[in-house]
Amino acid sequence: MPLGLYLHVPFCSSICHYCNFNRGLLDEALKRRYVAALEREIRGAGTSLRAGSAEGVPVGQGFGPGLQADTVYVGGGTPSLLDPAEVARLVAACATAFEVSSDAEITLEANPETVTPARLAEYRAAGVNRVSLGVQSFRDEELKRLGRIHDAARARAAVAEARAAGFGNVSLDLMMWLPGQRVEQWEESVEALIETRPDHASLYLLELYPNAPLREEMARAGWSLPPDEEAARMYEWAMERLEEAGYAQYEISNVAQPGRQSRHNLKYWSDGEWLGFGCGAHSTFGGVRWKNVSATSDYTARVERGGSIVTERRELTSIERFQEAAFTGLRLTEGVDLGALGRRYGVDAWARYREDLAPSLQAGLAVREGGRLRLTRRGLLLANEVMAVFVGDVRPSSTVK
Repeated sequence: MPLGLYLHVPFCSSICHYCNFNRGLLDEALKRRYVAALEREIRGAGTSLRAGSAEGVPVGQGFGPGLQADTVYVGGGTPSLLDPAEVARLVAACATAFEVSSDAEITLEANPETVTPARLAEYRAAGVNRVSLGVQSFRDEELKRLGRIHDAARARAAVAEARAAGFGNVSLDLMMWLPGQRVEQWEESVEALIETRPDHASLYLLELYPNAPLREEMARAGWSLPPDEEAARMYEWAMERLEEAGYAQYEISNVAQPGRQSRHNLKYWSDGEWLGFGCGAHSTFGGVRWKNVSATSDYTARVERGGSIVTERRELTSIERFQEAAFTGLRLTEGVDLGALGRRYGVDAWARYREDLAPSLQAGLAVREGGRLRLTRRGLLLANEVMAVFVGDVRPSSTVK
């Protein structure tokens, strides 16, 4: 499949109490320098990759006249803190450096409080055709607890404004298993999401990293996370309710109306290839994986002086590529064709993993359908237990006959 292009924008107007992404508070002067550096990296990568000499890619890869891409994803951070003219520059850089298809999915992540009708219309004019709004909850007290600076009314208004600006593809994020959250409160947010009629929704379990401010607030206020069984109820109820409302679950945490799956994110789960630009961005291309330096100022300075921005790089073995594709492919509700994947990477998949997968199959967590392996809905709740089969396996590869 064509490439996906990921552009990282690390700036935020405030830091959420739970967040552990690569981000920092907005600095206007640094933002201007960063956008120029990001544009320079994109344009330079297109040239060097076509020549087969990019820093992260083996020389002599043989790419033909141009590299095709059909998705551009501007993530963060809060990318909607960029001016529309800055977003237009970055989209144009992608179109210049790569053969971006005319029907490309071009996504911009946005926080509800950062957008206005005029700003959304300008993003649309800049080439963005999909907007992903970080709503997280439709309950004001939960939003405050998470450190979000919008309220539920602003979230609803942002969806309406995106529609009015011409966005026919709108995605919303919600978080479940919040401190002190009851099942019926989660259901309230899901019902509110359905009322706004997004084309796509991502529903995540809250993950608290060790030094998260929210963890400290929980200790002070005596809040606790709901029991695991309640998290399971929240998840299962939400997926069933969304199906009733016309959404199809296609990945552990994602649902969509027909034809509105995230084409960009599917590359991560379907053994695709992508190039990441900006601080901390990861790339996977031609069997090679690399990562840019994480610090915003360091990244910007390195690009400005023409220095190396790659901090990690490694070539993946065939078995590693198989393992990762099997692991991520199981996130999809359709599962992964282990037979076809094994033939691609020279692994006799079922012979190699049949014994390890047997307990999950017998427990009803997974189902084998011909050469395909997929998780049941109960299996999706316990996905890591099944997917762990493909982690850290260093046995010699078996060649497929």
